Amino acid sequence: MQTPSAFRIALLGAIVIAITYGLARFVLGLFLPLIRDDLGLSAIEAGLVGALPFASFIIAIVMAPQLSEWMGPRRAGALTVALATAGLVIIASSPNGMVLALAVALCGISTGLSSPVLADAVSAGVTPALRARVNSVHNAGTSIGVAMALPVSLYLLADWRGAYISFATLSLLVAIAAMIWLPERTATAARAVGYAPYQRVTPIETQSIVTLSSLAAAMGFTSSIYWVFAPDMLVSRGGLEASDTAWVWFAIGIAGLAGGAVGDMIDRFGAKATHTATLGLLSVALLALAQFPELVSIGILSAAAFGMAYMTLTGLYLVQGVRILGSRPALGPVLPFLAIACGQAIGSPLAGWFIDEAGYAPAFLGFAAFGGLATVSGLLVMKKTPQRIP
Repeated sequence: MQTPSAFRIALLGAIVIAITYGLARFVLGLFLPLIRDDLGLSAIEAGLVGALPFASFIIAIVMAPQLSEWMGPRRAGALTVALATAGLVIIASSPNGMVLALAVALCGISTGLSSPVLADAVSAGVTPALRARVNSVHNAGTSIGVAMALPVSLYLLADWRGAYISFATLSLLVAIAAMIWLPERTATAARAVGYAPYQRVTPIETQSIVTLSSLAAAMGFTSSIYWVFAPDMLVSRGGLEASDTAWVWFAIGIAGLAGGAVGDMIDRFGAKATHTATLGLLSVALLALAQFPELVSIGILSAAAFGMAYMTLTGLYLVQGVRILGSRPALGPVLPFLAIACGQAIGSPLAGWFIDEAGYAPAFLGFAAFGGLATVSGLLVMKKTPQRIP
């Protein structure tokens, strides 16, 4: 097969992330009000369902580097999207909360596999000068997936099962494309995968990746309530129609495309300044939604701020993780993204409990306050990132 170009890797990788992160994971929040009504889920049960893809993500992302190094990015990428397809089909046919929970857990596995596999694909098929930019484009694929939910929801929001079938059909096509166009050989294949020794991680690199991962966990916790309960809040407390929340989700996706420029932002402004500004913006987005859930205009502005901040932050953790652990590109995103998932897995059910006990506004305000503390902490602890790119 023909060796894929950097452009093709960037485009296909963004579409893979659009499926695994956007459609298979985060779009669940858009349809959650209808799913809750149809399946009779309480807020706590919905929070637990929302936490499961984060929990399965944790398991998958730990396995992902070895899987990519063993199978190669092409086969591992196809498997990743195939798992998303299966999860989407099962969501569409879920008769109860238990089956739904199993389905979203399967989707979480595909999400956990995707970023390390694609990071390996980038290092295998893209020159070092372009890697940060291509990785940033991949990460922005989440926004594409979230934005894609709008045209589907306008026609099928009342039929959430039909919407998920359409997502599964698209996912199947992307799995086929991944099997054809992703790089076949892993970035470490030239060193005889499984046999050649890897460079040891230095103490400075260890400290840097731990610091980055701690901040990623705080961001994941802060963002969890928005992904799971923002549409539910707008419908339940703001009195908005479900169709209005679809436009809010569209705003998240479109504004999140700005995250595709995070590699250039880091190079120009530095990781600390970029992190401080965007995590602060994410916290403000939660605060705005808590204060004015009944106003569609504020909801859309809040969603745009949240989307821009979230996608930029995840891109920052991806790019910085790969730069810190440059000798193991598939491993670079693992710890930061694992930390995000841990924060979200803890935050999602806690948010459901908080909402049941105190209401939507106090819960969102509490999570916004935590995000503010995390912003200040990042300003204090982030340092210049060590880089060792092979």
